[in-house]
Amino acid sequence: MEGSKPRIVVGVDGSGGSRAALRWALGYAEWCGGRVVAVFACGVPALIDVALMLPEEERVLTVGERELRKAVDETCAELDTGIPVERRVVRQDAVRALLDEARDSDLLVVGRRGHGRFAQVLLGSVSRHCVNHAPCPVVVVSGPG
Repeated sequence: MEGSKPRIVVGVDGSGGSRAALRWALGYAEWCGGRVVAVFACGVPALIDVALMLPEEERVLTVGERELRKAVDETCAELDTGIPVERRVVRQDAVRALLDEARDSDLLVVGRRGHGRFAQVLLGSVSRHCVNHAPCPVVVVSGPG
C-alpha cells in the first residue's frame, strides 16, 4: 500500500503450520517495516448458526481469543521481536476470514496445513483456496504441521 507500512495478514489457528507462518510474517515485517495482523477464524457448524446459540458463540470467540493470544505471545517471545501484532478473532470460516482481511493488505501468509480435517493433503484446502482467490500475493509457509 502506497505511503504506509505494508500490511501483512497471517492466519493463525494454533497449529504448528500457522505458528511457522506467523514466524515468517514477523520476520518479513521486521525486514520491510511492515505491520502484522494475525487472524483467528472461529467458524462454527451451520446447525449451530441456525440454532442461534449465543452463549456457544461467545464461548467459541473467547477460546479463539485465548488461542490467538497464546500463539502470538509465545511466537513473539521465541523470536524476541518487538513487531506489534494486531489480533483479530473473526466469526467466519478460515477461508472467508482470510480473504476478507486480505482485501486491504499487501501480503497474506498462511501455513501449508493447519487444524483442518485432511492433514494428509500436501497443500491444505485453506491455503490452496487463498492462493487461488486472494486479492494480494500469498506466501504459503511449509513448517511443522
